Amino acid sequence: MSYWVARWITLVVLRAIFPIQVFGREHIPQKGGFILAGNHVSYLDPLVLGSACPRRLDYMAKEELFYNRLFSWILYQVGCFPVKRDSADLSALKQAIRRVRQGNGLLLFPEGSRRFDGDQAQPHAGIGFLAAKLNVPVVPGFVQGTDLALPKGGRFIRRVKISVYFGHEISIDRNLPYQDIAQTIMVNIRQLEKNS
Repeated sequence: MSYWVARWITLVVLRAIFPIQVFGREHIPQKGGFILAGNHVSYLDPLVLGSACPRRLDYMAKEELFYNRLFSWILYQVGCFPVKRDSADLSALKQAIRRVRQGNGLLLFPEGSRRFDGDQAQPHAGIGFLAAKLNVPVVPGFVQGTDLALPKGGRFIRRVKISVYFGHEISIDRNLPYQDIAQTIMVNIRQLEKNS
């Protein structure tokens, strides 16, 4: 199963369930590697952002999702690779660098885990490291509605309106400490939320 076949299937299924609006596709670079940094409030977010983005995306996914052989195979087919959470996973960082340098987009959630009820956490320094090391465009993304479609602890998907916003490339001072760069990226994501 190719990435584009999986993306097409996902897009058809999502649009059959949800009214989805996408804004700012023109801010996604037309070629070359880039980082897409988004908010994370639902398990649906990677699917929604991936189907809304016109470019191929690779994904860091928590290592636990790869324990099942069949599910692991599917994840690898659609561009996912494992990352150990709550640690400096050098193998995952090297994998991310390699994929972006090959010209792919990389979807990252700076806060790591999903956030609920508007709570906010400090972004991980890893995204600051990658932004500084790769020196590629970093585009903010904001998803609205997925937390209602599949909330924390929810067993069933609800039909609600979902909106996706892609913002202008983030201006980054790559000489700053990695944590400061990560914070700059997170501020831009939250600005999209305010403007949505």
